[in-house]
Amino acid sequence: MTRRTLRLAGSAACAMALLATTAACGAGDTGADKIRVGVTVYDMSSFITQGKEGMEAYAKAHNIELVWNSAGGDVSTQANQVDQLVNSGVDALVIVPVEADSLAPQIAEAKAKNIPVVAVNTTLTNSSGLAATVLPDDVKAGEQEMQMMADKLGGKGNVVILQGPLGSSPELNRSRGINNVLKKYPGIKVLAKDTANWDRDQAVDKVKNWMSSFGGQLDGVVSENDDMGLGAVQALKEGGAKSLPVVGIDGIEDGLRAVRSGEFIGSSLQHGRVELAEGLAVAQRIVEKKPVNEKYSYVMPPITKDNVNTYLDHVVTGKDAFLKRLPALVDANLASGDLANEK
Repeated sequence: MTRRTLRLAGSAACAMALLATTAACGAGDTGADKIRVGVTVYDMSSFITQGKEGMEAYAKAHNIELVWNSAGGDVSTQANQVDQLVNSGVDALVIVPVEADSLAPQIAEAKAKNIPVVAVNTTLTNSSGLAATVLPDDVKAGEQEMQMMADKLGGKGNVVILQGPLGSSPELNRSRGINNVLKKYPGIKVLAKDTANWDRDQAVDKVKNWMSSFGGQLDGVVSENDDMGLGAVQALKEGGAKSLPVVGIDGIEDGLRAVRSGEFIGSSLQHGRVELAEGLAVAQRIVEKKPVNEKYSYVMPPITKDNVNTYLDHVVTGKDAFLKRLPALVDANLASGDLANEK
């Protein structure tokens, strides 16, 4: 029997007992049939904070208990969290890994105990132990942002690239997408590239150093996420540089506002509330023995001045209304295969 079957059997036994006696089962049995899903995320970034809201909305609508953990960017901490969740007997695990090349022993132990693991947003190198993945098409996102920059520069100019944590699957794939487009534009030169670990403050320092190194040669900043792009905008302002085109990825609140104000030339929407809730929905379906795909792909729509107000409504100004319709939206998206749909 699975853990969920045992709990359901216990609830059924309690109901049978009520037919023979007026003594009620204890209050501790309330909600015993809930699915318990353990969650561990790399850190509480702006994207993950959004995702937590989406998961909570979906969990409430579908009678799911979430056991939430943040690893604070530390691989060892995340490994310990997975160990604890497995030992506590959760029904499923949803993991947003700190590093792609990690957690192999923990995933193997979960599999041995018939606890399905769903990797969301960032995959794990040892994917053989995963029940399913819900991942953004980061190659496409990298191509999309680099194409925006190439169009803005007219195919010629000098850029710097802010990368995510080196070796993580989003960094590797977004970098691959950027390079795919750069091959088409020999007139665009990359003066420097380095990680700022998705962090706005680190990006400020990195871009200021590049400004000191390259002076007036710099024509644009390509950032593999919005937070680092916003750090670049701050560094350019504080350094007294001329306004330069900056492009990001993710569509967080400040990134959307930057597109609307013109501080970003564009971004790509990876709505954390939608993507992480879809990961939870897949985990639920696996526990309930419903059919699922092994791989789901979230293709990020481009954010431009033409459509930014719609996404600002979904992500910021109208987020409460959006969260109310999110559970039904997630179920519809999994059925259609269009994970990024927000209509």
